[in-house]
Amino acid sequence: MKASHFTPQFVESIPETLEPGVLYVSMSLASVIHLCACGCGQEVITPLSPTDWKLCFDGENVTLDPSIGNWSFQCRSHYWIRGGKVRWSGSWSTEEIADGRAHDRERKEAYYSHHDLTQHDRSSEPVAIASVGEDNSLRLSWLRRVWGRLTGSD
Repeated sequence: MKASHFTPQFVESIPETLEPGVLYVSMSLASVIHLCACGCGQEVITPLSPTDWKLCFDGENVTLDPSIGNWSFQCRSHYWIRGGKVRWSGSWSTEEIADGRAHDRERKEAYYSHHDLTQHDRSSEPVAIASVGEDNSLRLSWLRRVWGRLTGSD
């Protein structure tokens, strides 16, 4: 069943089972995780960082920016989450997806070439979850391993 709205739930760790219509927000992991809005059941991870997604919480609802394009999923869903509401967007061609991924890489390279991380305390930097183009099951598995090591629960 397609989701029309997501309710934020702020968590420290990611639950084993995700509920439809819930955005699990982990500030300590700098990530938002949810089940795909199309209803396919795939887990979607949106890392929060200056070069990935941005989160706005108004005290009740969440907005994520930019849109979520699940191009590696069979459903290939594409949507925005604005004030908790799902706003459906059009599908992209293979060429548009490749262009978007190239733009994301260029944006990351430009950002990090101007931010020398060796000069900062890396513990204050967001956790790098994975790149946008990777398979989400691999990202979630990796995320759980990292979280287990950080909390000593692995």
